[in-house]
Amino acid sequence: MLRRKFYNTLLEWKNCHKKECLLVKGARQIGKTFIIDQFGKENYESYLYINFILRPECREIFEENFEADNLFKRLTVFFQDFKLIPGKTLIFLDEIQKCPKARTAFKSFAIDGRADVIGSGSLLGLTFLNDGKELNLERSESSIPVGYERQLMMQSLDFEEFLWALGYNDNSVEILREAFNYLTPLPSSSNEKMLRLYREYIVVGGMPEAVVSFVEDNSFSSAYDVQRKIIDANLDDIAKYAMTVDKPKIRACYLSIPSQLAKENSKFKYSFVEKGGSSRKFKSSIDWLRESALVLQCYNVETPLLPLFSYKRNDSFKLFTSDIGILVGMLGFDVKLPIVDNTLSGPAKGGLYENAIMSALVRRGYSPCYYMPKSNTSEIDFVIEKNSGVVPIEVKAGNESSSSFNKMLERSDVKVGYKFVNGNIGKVGKKITLPHYMAMFL
Repeated sequence: MLRRKFYNTLLEWKNCHKKECLLVKGARQIGKTFIIDQFGKENYESYLYINFILRPECREIFEENFEADNLFKRLTVFFQDFKLIPGKTLIFLDEIQKCPKARTAFKSFAIDGRADVIGSGSLLGLTFLNDGKELNLERSESSIPVGYERQLMMQSLDFEEFLWALGYNDNSVEILREAFNYLTPLPSSSNEKMLRLYREYIVVGGMPEAVVSFVEDNSFSSAYDVQRKIIDANLDDIAKYAMTVDKPKIRACYLSIPSQLAKENSKFKYSFVEKGGSSRKFKSSIDWLRESALVLQCYNVETPLLPLFSYKRNDSFKLFTSDIGILVGMLGFDVKLPIVDNTLSGPAKGGLYENAIMSALVRRGYSPCYYMPKSNTSEIDFVIEKNSGVVPIEVKAGNESSSSFNKMLERSDVKVGYKFVNGNIGKVGKKITLPHYMAMFL
């Protein structure tokens, strides 16, 4: 059984929330159902699980009269063993996108307060659905319970969770954390071992089924089979849920990501998807991929000052897969061994490490941008807001220097910069050099 950090996030919500229900979003197959189900069974005296795909008839519970007493009564019609124990009951509404009115009922549940309620599902962020048919009709008849719903985004496993899956304990990770906190170089053998494990993580990724297959079979091939299955499922979702006119455009944008990241300047270019392609034609496709949690969008800021959001360019961005293993799976099986053995060369290698660090930063709660001025004379891979300042981040597949990164560190308002490399911990002036895997602590 995989250990997930999101379990503690659920515990924090249980212990501190007042009049609000929880909506857990995220891509398919990242373990949302498993971890919420485990949480419910272990922390409540009464626990009810409803899956609207497996039990579509349960939608009738939320057809009318959202008063809490009526909702609880109707629940007992479908689930005779359900008992409402005030303050000790959890109702988990899974695949809630199939019953939007259940989400509308969050307000009544939250105000009543006798039961905790968690909703979860995939594609919850989408506003571009299937041609105005059933799904659009459902959305038009539902409303968002503003003020009574907390939203959380769940991601696939990060590197620390991957280490747990491999059998490493908290003490092992704490040694790495202390080295990060005190900027103390690790013994060469320990650092090399962790760098190799991180390359294995890049190859396997963090999708739970892929990680379990890798751990149980000790096989990159098994993990690759899972990755291909997930990629096919993602393409099926595009075919099933996107508007007909957008299906081929979304698919083309998604499948272009590996090639886009393999360029020296990995800015997403519509012309790379289709000759003569433009924002007007493909913007909604990018929006669909982002809102379905299949990709991470990193915007360019031409002025790296606080607040970064004020200076981002909506027409200039990079696109990364939300799970690094899925990107590697899209590249094919033959690339796995060169990545693990660190023999891969060329711009594609740099794109892989950028994707891995972008994913790590998002999992740490940051909203990374990248910096490229209009002159295109220099680029900083990422800039983030941290400790009331702008922090530049450079990602190198090896350990080469970057003049644009060094120049930005000369600014008086920039207090520190991080450079992630295939090397050890170091510090020179404002520049802190870290091995790739330590992005999990930033």
